[in-house]
Amino acid sequence: MNRAALIAQIRRKKSFLCVGLDTEWSKIPAHLLETEDPIFEFNKAIIDATRDLCVAYKPNLAFYEARGPQGWLSLQKTINYIGEEHFTIADAKRGDIGNTSRLYAQTFFETYTFNSVTVAPYMGADSVQPFLDFPNKWVILLALTSNEGSSDFQIGLQDGALPLYEKVMRKAMTWGTPENLMFVIGATHPDKFADIRRIAPDHFLLVPGVGTQGGDLDALCQYGLNQDIGLLVNASRGIIYAGSGLDFADKARAAAQEIQSQMAKFIK
Repeated sequence: MNRAALIAQIRRKKSFLCVGLDTEWSKIPAHLLETEDPIFEFNKAIIDATRDLCVAYKPNLAFYEARGPQGWLSLQKTINYIGEEHFTIADAKRGDIGNTSRLYAQTFFETYTFNSVTVAPYMGADSVQPFLDFPNKWVILLALTSNEGSSDFQIGLQDGALPLYEKVMRKAMTWGTPENLMFVIGATHPDKFADIRRIAPDHFLLVPGVGTQGGDLDALCQYGLNQDIGLLVNASRGIIYAGSGLDFADKARAAAQEIQSQMAKFIK
């Protein structure tokens, strides 16, 4: 999916919501455990309940890899079921060099046909470039993450001048463009969004941390939006685990609808 198609979908749905499919086996409702593929059946119900309210889905690969071959099969079925209307993100946080990076990119862009993949920048340009070499695909680079430990390295000054996240962003913007490069910026850092937009006014930002992790949607939108909206705000546990009974999908829809209604007021 290219940038224009993503923006068009955001404006049509009045939503920049990304639903995180962090499907944890122990939290799948009991009645689905009797099915042939509980992970896929859970995801299918969540997707059916939220299709019209979100523009993207983000499976976190750890929840599928942990189930072995069956987990990878569940992931493939999930991606096939999502289809081409929604932007898909492989939350894999890969980072390596040479042929290894190229094969990671091939895995997620060709074997599993994701639109994008999250990538760790620590090893530098030659670890990221193989992902950028795939046309019409996106790299979503970790910059300023939502977890508590992000302050250990990402925010502290480097070389006496720039925080690490800014150094990462400025360097990465010489590798990719707003057409194929996004950044992960946690909603738990609302005070940083004005600086982020000064550094990268045109790039899309994938923003985790709204809801369960305490991020505030209004606060991040105040400084994070650009003329094309420029945000994909991810919510995972607060939506997919809003309920645990037979009506779990209805509860998930209600939770997604609450976020989408907040988003709609920012889209003219």
